[in-house]
Amino acid sequence: MLTALLFCGAFTAVAKDRISKQTAECLECHSSTTTGIVKQWEKSAHWSSGVGCYECHKAEKTDADAMDHYGFTVAIIVSPRDCGQCHAKETAEQEASHHAKAGDILNTKDGILGQTVGGEPAVAVACRQCHGSIVKVNADGTLDTGTWPNTGIGRVNPDGSKGTCSACHTRHRFSKEQARQPETCGKCHLGPDHPQKEVYEESKHGILYRAFKDDMNMDKSKWVSGEDYFDAATCATCHMSATRNQGVTHDVGTRLSWDLRAPVSKRTANSPEKLKAMKDVCSSCHAGPFVDGFYKQLDEFVEFYNNKFAIPAREIRALLIKEGVLTKANFDDKIDWIYWELWHHEGRRARHGAAMSGPDYAWWHGIYEVAKHFYTELLPEAKEACEKAGKPEVYKQIIAKYIDGRKEHEWYTKGFDKKRIQEMKKYYQERYQQKVD
Repeated sequence: MLTALLFCGAFTAVAKDRISKQTAECLECHSSTTTGIVKQWEKSAHWSSGVGCYECHKAEKTDADAMDHYGFTVAIIVSPRDCGQCHAKETAEQEASHHAKAGDILNTKDGILGQTVGGEPAVAVACRQCHGSIVKVNADGTLDTGTWPNTGIGRVNPDGSKGTCSACHTRHRFSKEQARQPETCGKCHLGPDHPQKEVYEESKHGILYRAFKDDMNMDKSKWVSGEDYFDAATCATCHMSATRNQGVTHDVGTRLSWDLRAPVSKRTANSPEKLKAMKDVCSSCHAGPFVDGFYKQLDEFVEFYNNKFAIPAREIRALLIKEGVLTKANFDDKIDWIYWELWHHEGRRARHGAAMSGPDYAWWHGIYEVAKHFYTELLPEAKEACEKAGKPEVYKQIIAKYIDGRKEHEWYTKGFDKKRIQEMKKYYQERYQQKVD
């Protein structure tokens, strides 16, 4: 046993006294068979606190995933419920968060796309790796490879708990420093329908983070914005970490006053309190008028998206279904795909771009794409579908209700405002001293 402990290298006499006999026996094998894991653990706060292999992986024989492992009863998965034996507050907040519900998406239209249109192998290596699986246990206590491994944030564990702490605090270091970095969130929060990582990278926050990362004290136990670091905000800063006025939270929705994921955005429950909490974070670095001005711009942008595009698009599709032009099934009509991407991809990009100070995502990857597809795909496809169904009057009803008489759509029905075009030409001629066609 002493040889094994010396192999680990980092053990001092004090540390030897801290670890349990069971963990010491684990290390006799694992210090050579899974050396990397042991080395990671040696650099963790768990190691310095005497929390080892056995303390985390021990199980009762009655546990669904209990298995015999060289005379020990253990479980492969260390669930939030296990972590909660020491981290009760963090576990309770995580279980109440939207993260813990991430697996529910597999029962939505996203699930239909992945499981039916795509296929099970794609779901296993893609969807479930972020959203989580329902982990199935084999008769011998090992885990079914169709549902494991993954560290999906909404994973349903064999003990019934949801989520995994190691999604953010990667095992076996479980590092605070690593969890505070935006790259951690970027495993899942990127891509065409939720590009928070890309938006962050083009924002001032992301630019400053890359420039001054080494000055942000991210390895410190205490990490309060405006006290321990000043140069930039990370994902954790805004959504989880402490300020002078509020503590750390593991409920990532505590400070979100808008739902920017839905087809049509709505205020979240307890929105005023959540907005106040987020403004408090912003105020660690920004003055009050700056913060208020930012949220005024955001609110106006979201309402604009809702009223000009999202609500009309949703109601147009619903009317086509009601009138029998489209079927009630999802993704069997071309307009289903157009509408899906309009809100699920382009609309989300626009709203998250506005909320996270990413101008290119708010416009070129966002509202520009929304507008383009609303006018050049959604409406023309609705017209064609009505004509094919022998119901052209339905399209006329759509135009009369959602387009005609609305100032925001006048350019589409009456053409561009000639006076406005001339003003724009004059502006560019004066600015660039050249003729504009």
